[in-house]
Amino acid sequence: MKEDILLREPWLTWAMELQSIAQCGLAYAKDAYDIERYQQLRNLSAEMLSYQTEISKEKVKTLFCNEEGYQTPKLDTRGAIFREDKILLVHEKNGTWSMPGGWVDVLESVTSNTIKEVKEEAGLDVTVERVIAIQDRNKHNLPIYAYGVCKIFLLCNVVGGSFSENIETIGYDYFSLDQLPFLAEEKCNREQIKMCFEAYHDKNWQVQFD
Repeated sequence: MKEDILLREPWLTWAMELQSIAQCGLAYAKDAYDIERYQQLRNLSAEMLSYQTEISKEKVKTLFCNEEGYQTPKLDTRGAIFREDKILLVHEKNGTWSMPGGWVDVLESVTSNTIKEVKEEAGLDVTVERVIAIQDRNKHNLPIYAYGVCKIFLLCNVVGGSFSENIETIGYDYFSLDQLPFLAEEKCNREQIKMCFEAYHDKNWQVQFD
């Protein structure tokens, strides 16, 4: 099943809602029988996803059913860095390119996480100037995930640093919008990079959000 078709399938929403209900139930239920029923509900949601996507049930459970407490979206930040009207992209070890960024770690804020990720992936020290957009990942990126992700794009300025190879990236370069390399589109796509160019050029940019 192609991802663009998958995105419109109602069963995915049903599976995600079932998982969310089950996770909340497991967090707050006290009765042993209720806990057992919520666990069964969670297993059913994983089986639905596995059956429709051909992903193993064990992997689905690892990605989809591994959290506790009230379910909320994960946070992902991306730093938009420009030089001479070109955007910085990091070269990942699998050969694709992306804006530097990643999951917001525990004890990190949106700003501090962006600074940390740029330093880790590009070796650069940056300041965060302003928010470009706050997006629901599943409305913009493929493949879709079976959990919510909130992506935050931030305009950054370089103040120092230098690159050194690390466990995630093998280099970085600056690219114009019409000469983008092969992108890791699950992390950032051309539409999102184009949005960052527009924000960079517009001093009165209004934050976009879903």
